[in-house]
Amino acid sequence: MKTRSRKHNIKLKDPDKIEFTGTQLLKESDIQIIEYSDDFHNEQKNIKFKDLFDLNKTDRVYWINIHGLHDVELVKNVCKKYGVHSLVVEDILDVAQRPKVQEIKELLSFTVNSILPTNSSELEIEHISFVLGKNFVLSFQEKVGDHFEHIRHRLREKKGQVREKGSDYLLYLLLEAITDNYNLTTDKIEEKVNEVLKTLNKSEQKQSTIIEIEKMKEDLRLMKKSMSPIKEALISIDKGLYKLIDKNELKYFFDIKDDCMMTLDNIEENLQKLDSGINLFFSMQTHKTNQIMMTLTVVSTIFIPLTFIVGVYGMNFDNLPEIHWTYGYFGVWGVMLTIVGVMLYKFKKNKWF
Repeated sequence: MKTRSRKHNIKLKDPDKIEFTGTQLLKESDIQIIEYSDDFHNEQKNIKFKDLFDLNKTDRVYWINIHGLHDVELVKNVCKKYGVHSLVVEDILDVAQRPKVQEIKELLSFTVNSILPTNSSELEIEHISFVLGKNFVLSFQEKVGDHFEHIRHRLREKKGQVREKGSDYLLYLLLEAITDNYNLTTDKIEEKVNEVLKTLNKSEQKQSTIIEIEKMKEDLRLMKKSMSPIKEALISIDKGLYKLIDKNELKYFFDIKDDCMMTLDNIEENLQKLDSGINLFFSMQTHKTNQIMMTLTVVSTIFIPLTFIVGVYGMNFDNLPEIHWTYGYFGVWGVMLTIVGVMLYKFKKNKWF
């Protein structure tokens, strides 16, 4: 699974020394700008920093998306141009940063992790940041993805009410796309959970099942760790603590918060299922061991009196009473078989096997 480890470096106050803590995923960074209003739409791709313009048309909304966080200078220059604080820049470039929301200098920043399943057993994690201004949204992604393509389509085709709304509604749509990724990932993992739990009911169990269960638990714990801060941030937005989000739009963020809580409940439920599955696995293994030990004990118990009899008649004494008896051999066999039969009857009656 792709994981993120935070560098334990001392925080540097000089913003010029801020570094990207992730891995370069693109050859070159890219800037996209979508400018829109109710009756206007313009989309520009692959533009350079020098081509960025001031967002002074307050009757329009601007969505500036940057792909490729490895270009630290580009990220810093874009943020500086639009008044983003250096502390927010540091969060944007720190891929191990805990998801959070903060308001600095009349701008609202939102740092999240997007998690999606892949064709392999690993999860795809991407660090994404948003900065909300009065009439714009900046979004920063590690790589080119299709998280927001449906939003671009709605803007181009004027579907829904996005073209009629402000930048805060655009931020809502972007966050909704991220939480939808969590829902999709949770559903995929839940399917695997149900499949694995079915195998536990089979008579033959493999040790690899436990490894698979632990892997899914690790994925679910990672999702819980990433999504819980998003829920906390949405709760603070729902309380109306940030003036950049219009009170009329709070209901949409409230809806995302509910989705987060539902997804977290599903994650917790699947974790409990897996814990129960592990307990069942070890209980069944213990039961099998007990069955084996019981069988061995029954066999050993049966052979104890037989060994005693054989031991007695195996002694080389001349005055052994039955040694010259014509039917002694058959008599001893009869006694031993009788003992075996009686013991098996008693064991069966007591349900020992």
